[in-house]
Amino acid sequence: MTAQDSWQSANKVENGDILHPRDAENAYVSQFVVAKMDCPSEERLIRMALEGLEQEVALEFDTPNRKLRVFHNSNLEDIQSRLESLGLGAKLDSTLNIDRSEFSQALASANTANLKEGTILKWLLAINATMFVIELFVGWLAQSTGLIADSLDMFADAAVYGVALYAVGHSAQRKLHAAHFSGWLQVVLALGALSEVLRRFIFGSEPDSILMMSFGLVALAANVTCLMLIAKSKDDGAHMKASWIFSANDVVANVGVILAGVLVAATGSRYPDLVIGLIIAIIVFIGAQRILKLKS
Repeated sequence: MTAQDSWQSANKVENGDILHPRDAENAYVSQFVVAKMDCPSEERLIRMALEGLEQEVALEFDTPNRKLRVFHNSNLEDIQSRLESLGLGAKLDSTLNIDRSEFSQALASANTANLKEGTILKWLLAINATMFVIELFVGWLAQSTGLIADSLDMFADAAVYGVALYAVGHSAQRKLHAAHFSGWLQVVLALGALSEVLRRFIFGSEPDSILMMSFGLVALAANVTCLMLIAKSKDDGAHMKASWIFSANDVVANVGVILAGVLVAATGSRYPDLVIGLIIAIIVFIGAQRILKLKS
């Protein structure tokens, strides 16, 4: 029997009711609806939040439908608390009792998938880190707060992937420290971007629309490449398609920079660049806060 079969055949606990196990031999699978889980970065945050649990869990992500299934023992309250603390809108939907063999199978599958993802993570880190440096430099050259802020979005993704790689062979506590360090660094960079928006609003700027549009397209291509790499580590190709549709932080930011470049070229005004720079900087700042909420 597969985990999916157990999911459909077991007795369901609806409307967020929590099932309290009476003995340690029981195993469960709980489904959460995570309203703000729309790209792989949120998946990484969830993994980091749950890796410090005393009892091992296995995770199954359904990003297109913004759902998460957690295979676990008797630690549901702790799981729910950690997920809710991320600020991603996680709500418990149901909990089912499953066989111990299904739980063991889910753990084995999760461990195998994690091993395969190591190489993918390195490529994701390299792409995002490279684009961070390039966009930051070009943004300064083009006097574009939009490109500068978008580079910080790339850095935010690189930080999450970097921490995930750092976790291999290290304790959960050291991983938490690394995550918090990256979170505080993102806060500093986001505040720097916000101050740059304010400075250019007061003293003026002349953003280069051609550079904004061209490197916005380069960043968009980089994110598409990342999603294609992610798809290779998934069994279902639909996951990549859904990740592309729902990758709000990355894709919307790229498209926003491109559109701002078009408006700058059409109107000769610097304000479209300032507005998109402000929006992306705020998004990065909110993402940093989520990382800082991670607990051991």
